[in-house]
Amino acid sequence: MSDIAALDATAQAALVRSGEASPAELVEGAVERAKQVNGQLNAIIHPRYEDAVAEAGGDLPDGPFRGVPFLLKDLDGTAAGEPLHAGTRFLKEAGYIADTDSELTVRFRDAGLVVIGRTNTPELGLVTTTEPEAYGASHNPWDLDRSTGGSSGGSAACVAAGIVPMAHAGDGGGSIRIPASECGLVGLKPTRGRSTLGPEVGEAWAGLVTRLAVTRSVRDTAALLDAVAGPGVGDPYWAPPPARPYVDELAAEPGSLRIGWTNRSFDGSIELDPQVAAATEATANLLEQLGHQVIEASPAALASGDTLEYFLPAYSAWVARELDHLAEMAGVPLREDGFEAGTWAIAEAGRATTAQQYLAALDGLHRLTRATVAWWEVEGFDLLLTPTLPELPPTLGQFGTTKEEPLNGLFRSAVPAHFTAPFNVTGQPGISLPLHQSEEGLPIGMQLVAAPAREDLLIRIAAQLETAHPWADRRPLIWTGTI
Repeated sequence: MSDIAALDATAQAALVRSGEASPAELVEGAVERAKQVNGQLNAIIHPRYEDAVAEAGGDLPDGPFRGVPFLLKDLDGTAAGEPLHAGTRFLKEAGYIADTDSELTVRFRDAGLVVIGRTNTPELGLVTTTEPEAYGASHNPWDLDRSTGGSSGGSAACVAAGIVPMAHAGDGGGSIRIPASECGLVGLKPTRGRSTLGPEVGEAWAGLVTRLAVTRSVRDTAALLDAVAGPGVGDPYWAPPPARPYVDELAAEPGSLRIGWTNRSFDGSIELDPQVAAATEATANLLEQLGHQVIEASPAALASGDTLEYFLPAYSAWVARELDHLAEMAGVPLREDGFEAGTWAIAEAGRATTAQQYLAALDGLHRLTRATVAWWEVEGFDLLLTPTLPELPPTLGQFGTTKEEPLNGLFRSAVPAHFTAPFNVTGQPGISLPLHQSEEGLPIGMQLVAAPAREDLLIRIAAQLETAHPWADRRPLIWTGTI
């Protein structure tokens, strides 16, 4: 049998369908690989190895990924009978166990995936690195001194190291795309309303949050989106369904697209790492070679620099509400010492935000959305190319907070999220592709953003780039398969 760790989820599922491997063999292999390297990565914090092996030996749903091992993030959804701590000491010390499944969890299982555990995440997903005080830092398989990104950093580390071929992720400001970039993976943030957040909530962060996974191949992303997309019962809004399955886009010719690109920060506030800037220009040149019309251009609305004016009041209110929700879940009062200094300080600001200030902030974000989306819908661009983040994966330890400097993590996170967060505000789909590496061998992701509900176009262009500049054979320092 081939090196299982090197196979994407589509290939692993094909082994099960052909009888070359059983679900139990795939899951037992993933568990052994997890045990082999998790001590170095600190990525899986709630293992369920024995239960997963037992489930793999039973009657699994006959979905497209039957028998493929998978990981859930310890945020962005629940699994009945399993812990959910959201990166917090508060829920960890309360020993919280979820009593219901999120709809997305159900859909992952219905697709045939077998969950072997839950992965590390920053507290409430509020920063762009996975270094929660409650569980400690996750380490990047490419360089153990580097961040995995956040908030889906534990999931990304496991996929990059070959433990599982894909893992659950969520994105409220870049939390799928940033870990994908820092760990050398594919990360699609779907359109707002494409994946359900029910039944717990109708929306999270006024629609900025959406959920899917990090993967190692474009075809896995497309097939998983086909398997789990669509509204849940009673969702307040949903994205229009695609004209055909997303897997059909993999072989579709994208045609000659009008693509804008930039390797400068939108508002001039951040200096890009020279290697990141060069990689972005190289990607623009590659797209031109593939027959696209490539123009150095980006939405003028993103250069205004007033996003934070609207974002911060809303963000702090969302965090305050999340803490109240945790107290409701756990059935115990909130305690300041149950949370990191930054989380508590942001929530305190949220408690001081009036309803009128919150609604004014949303009005501002909606105005920004209309002005930004016009670049696609009015000015006629098909795609925007940017780096996923303006820097190489940062070293661990830069995002910590103290009572004296409680907002250090938030402000430090503004740098990695510079190119990703605007498209959580607008609700547009964006994908990070692991097209480049630095001189040190660190991954450099490239982000492509499409008009609302155009994941089909992103998958077409991503598949074209994967063929033109493949990444499947790259291996990090910590790799559980055969070199």
